[in-house]
Amino acid sequence: MSVRRVRPDDVPTVLRLVRELAAYEESEHEARMTADQLHAALFGESPALFGHVALTGAGDDAEIAGFALWFLNFSTWRGTHGLYLEDLYVSPAHRGTGLGRELLRTLADECVARGFARLEWSVLDWNTPSIDFYRAAGAVPMDGWTVFRLTDDALTRFAAERR
Repeated sequence: MSVRRVRPDDVPTVLRLVRELAAYEESEHEARMTADQLHAALFGESPALFGHVALTGAGDDAEIAGFALWFLNFSTWRGTHGLYLEDLYVSPAHRGTGLGRELLRTLADECVARGFARLEWSVLDWNTPSIDFYRAAGAVPMDGWTVFRLTDDALTRFAAERR
């Protein structure tokens, strides 16, 4: 088992795992990202998305069994950047092997090495296995905060209101 930074040749596998995650979260219809979009976000001229993959096996037999995709955020209260974990996923056949913990630990290490104050993410309220996993790592829920989101037609309408 190992974790490394995502590479360009990993994009098709990571995209497949993203689609698995969307199916698990019963949101396949929302997963519209293409391989070209993922490649550009990770490896374009000014990448704003970063990632790691979790591998089982070694050498030529290594297989990508999970991923973490993240980006930088900023805490105005702490005055430092942090990592926002967009997605962490381990395929069902490899859950319970420590790969998810190693992905999360790698991101925590990234924060510490860069002097970042926070590692944050969202989790669906019904996803008890993930909530238990995150609590076991020492994470605490941010009770009292509600995530808001503008997308699709609502985003377009709101943006046009000031014109």
